[in-house]
Formats: sequence, structure tokens, C-alpha cells
Amino acid sequence: MNTSPSTSPSPSGAEHPDGPPVRLGALVPLTRPGWTEAGRHLLAGLALAVREVNGTGGIDGSPLELLVRDTAADPERAAAAVDELAGLGVAAVAGEYHSVVARAAAARADALGVPFLCSSAVLDALTEEPTEWVARLAPAQSHGWRLYGDFLLGAGRHRIAVVTQPSVYWASGTRILRDHLAPRGGTVVALDANALTPEALCDALVGHGATALLLLVGHPDPAVPIVRAVRGDRRLAEILIGAPAGQPEFAEWAEALGEDGAGIPFLRYLPERLGPLGERVGGQLRARLGEAPSFVAFEGWDTVTVLAAALRAHGTDRAAVAASWPRLAVEGTRGPIRFSRAPGTGVRQWTWAPVQVADRDPAEPGRFRILRTG
Repeated sequence: MNTSPSTSPSPSGAEHPDGPPVRLGALVPLTRPGWTEAGRHLLAGLALAVREVNGTGGIDGSPLELLVRDTAADPERAAAAVDELAGLGVAAVAGEYHSVVARAAAARADALGVPFLCSSAVLDALTEEPTEWVARLAPAQSHGWRLYGDFLLGAGRHRIAVVTQPSVYWASGTRILRDHLAPRGGTVVALDANALTPEALCDALVGHGATALLLLVGHPDPAVPIVRAVRGDRRLAEILIGAPAGQPEFAEWAEALGEDGAGIPFLRYLPERLGPLGERVGGQLRARLGEAPSFVAFEGWDTVTVLAAALRAHGTDRAAVAASWPRLAVEGTRGPIRFSRAPGTGVRQWTWAPVQVADRDPAEPGRFRILRTG
């Protein structure tokens, strides 16, 4: 579903920019099978930052206009959206949460010569070949998942089982963990979520003597039934359940699982403490969302803020925006943002956004505990 082009209004009393609009395309998963809650948070951050840009004069007197397209976690749909947005004259494209979808969008943006600032997707090789047209805020998957592997070892978990579904993203995560843990005495066995019922999965975990189970599967299905089965199996009372992709960050996880969803470590991209800018933006995001903002909402705000800085300093020409990546220095909600080349990514990369391993406190599932930082 394509949403209509829209401009976020300026705050009451702010001078409204009245020049011709500067258009930004936004790729967001808003319908299933996309992770819609992540999409809602990403869009909230993007839209809030557009409102702030327009409340401070826009881009040289022109309002910033956000053209939102729903990717629904479909790579072909995302590539088609980039085509459409390019035809509508956007200065750049922003957003996307799902890694495989972002990779398709990045390839199309590179082919068309449209700047694409990826907000949230982490797959290391976002493009097959190095490109100047694509930059990314989220850290590469290998960076965060190696930290997660270190957390597992530090928690005394050396026999790791991953339950997974066919996906380039999940296969990449499994490989990263296996390569990182093997030299450190850890083992990783992969179990097929499509071939095993939750009960059969529990039997396999017992048979392998696993001390941790990582959920490399879709949410809510099959992740929620798997968690319920493992939590209900007394043979697995001591096993650690983990979700490195970040599912427990979102409210629908807690709503679906209650206490069973607590104590499941996941990755998120926030500092231990937000600075004044992060606190201010976080409060505004909370008001917009009606709940605590996830790291994805902060990624959205930072994305538009970076692009606005590029447009204000270097103009709206697409080639000028892409050429500006290595020269930008922007204060984001989670720290200073600069872009450089990171091996294996093919794109200009913020190296790195802050990383946490966190979980929901079993004593108070609405509260997060920080277990490790990097």
C-alpha cells in the first residue's frame, strides 16, 4: 500500500518555509509480513525529524516533504518504490528495517544514482560492490552479533543452538556466531524451524545439551510458540533463550508473552545513557507513539537529521548529496555521526552506533536491563 505524499507540519508558531518542497522518499514496513511495529517506530522518527526541520526553516526556505512507501518486507516492492520515488524527483531515499529488503533498495538506488541512507538494516554486504550512493546508520550485523557472542560466552553459554528459517539474514547471523565462537570454545548447531514443531524442538535441545537457544525466526510466528514451549518444558529450565535480532524491544513482544518474554537478551543500538538531545527527542517520540520509543525510532530521527544536514550544506542535487557522506559531521540522538568505509559493507557507514545487549527484567518486564555494551 502506498501512502499519499505528505509534509509534516511545523510546530505551532514556527516560521513555515514556503519555497518549492524538497522531497525525501521513505521506505518503511507498514503491513505484514513486514515487522509492522518496527515500521511504525521508524516512521515516527522520520516524521518527527521532518517536522523539526520544517520548524527551523526547512531546506533553505523550502519545506521537507516525506513520501512514504510501504515495503511490506518485500524486496521487489522496495525496488519498485525506489523507481517510483526517483521518478517523483526525490533528493534522496531513507529508511527500511528489513536487511534483505534494504539490500534490494540499495541496489536499485545505486543503479539509478539516487542517494539512499539506510536507517536500520544491518546485513554486512548491503551492496555487492562498493558504491558512493548508499550510506547506513545501523551497525553491520557482524559488529553487533560478535558482541552478542561475547555476551553468551561471558554468561557461561558455550553450547549454542539456533532455531532458524531460510533467509540470507538468518544464515549470515548463524555464520557470524559460529565463526566467532568456535575459536573460543563455543559450538553452534542450527535447527530448522520449518521442520520441527515447538515440542520437537525442545526434544532436540535436550538431545544436543544446548545451554542457549537463539531465535533466528520471524515474529510473532514462530517465535512466540517456540518461547512458550521452551518455557513450559521443565527439562529446559536452565536454558538461556536469546533473540539477537531485537524482537523483545517492542511492546507487542511483551503483550504476546508476558513474563515468558522477559529475560531474553537481544541487541539494540542505544547508548547506556542518552544525552540532552536524545532525551528531548525521546520525550517527543514517546508522545507521538504513546509508548517508549525503541532504538528504531531514534534511527528514523537521526536519518532525516543527517539528510537535512547534507541538503542544507551541499544542496539538493543527488550527486552532491551522495558526495557529502564522508564530509558530514552531525549530532545525532545517540552520539556524533560520521561516515567512513567499513570493510565488507560496500557503503559509507557510521562506525559505529552504540550497541547494547539488553533484556526485559523478569521482576518487572516493562523495564529493560543492560547486560553488555560495545
